Amino acid sequence: MSEDMVGLPGRVTGTIGPGLVGEVIVRIRGGAEHFLAHPAPGTGRLETGTVVTVVEYLPPRTVYVMAAYDN
Repeated sequence: MSEDMVGLPGRVTGTIGPGLVGEVIVRIRGGAEHFLAHPAPGTGRLETGTVVTVVEYLPPRTVYVMAAYDN
């Protein structure tokens, strides 16, 4: 599944930032799932509602993301 997660879009549901673990919702496996989220290196604060892209997946429930417009 890790290859399937990278590149997927999501939406921030809990603010993400350096030193701040947030949350995103990602549509996967025919539904929508919540993941703990960290900002990708070089990414600043991502507020609730920001559309993001998954750049790394750490099983079972953690992702690194960046704002969708940055990639």
